Amino acid sequence: MVSKRDQVKILLMSKRKPEITKRQQQLLNELKNCTDELSGQELHRQLHNGEKAMGLTTVYRNLQVLVKQGLIRSRHLPNGEVLYAPVERDIHHLTCVSCGETTRLKGCPVKTMDLSKNTSKNFELLFHTLEYFGLCQTCSQQLNAG
Repeated sequence: MVSKRDQVKILLMSKRKPEITKRQQQLLNELKNCTDELSGQELHRQLHNGEKAMGLTTVYRNLQVLVKQGLIRSRHLPNGEVLYAPVERDIHHLTCVSCGETTRLKGCPVKTMDLSKNTSKNFELLFHTLEYFGLCQTCSQQLNAG
């Protein structure tokens, strides 16, 4: 999880940015209410079934704005799909490049790193992303057997 101090900084950063639209707030609320990451298509389906539907292109356009504003993070899967989650969730995964299986890591390996000596004094770190790609046990066994 992101520390309270960092959440305050993210909030302050987001207040300096232009205000988000109602549609962007709607997408942000959907992501915050979900316990996992969602793709743009999943968000579109959820909104399409509700009262406040929006087109798929509108969903993706507004997701990109939210990513640029630092309010949500995106994770690119090997199949090209992109998953979105609020930046407050400090979640990391192992992803198989062959079958796409994803395993959530327990904890955050980045928290044990001391970045203060590696970062510039002119840069304030607010959040991070970390992705691991490899082969799951099943795909590795199939590759070695063939």
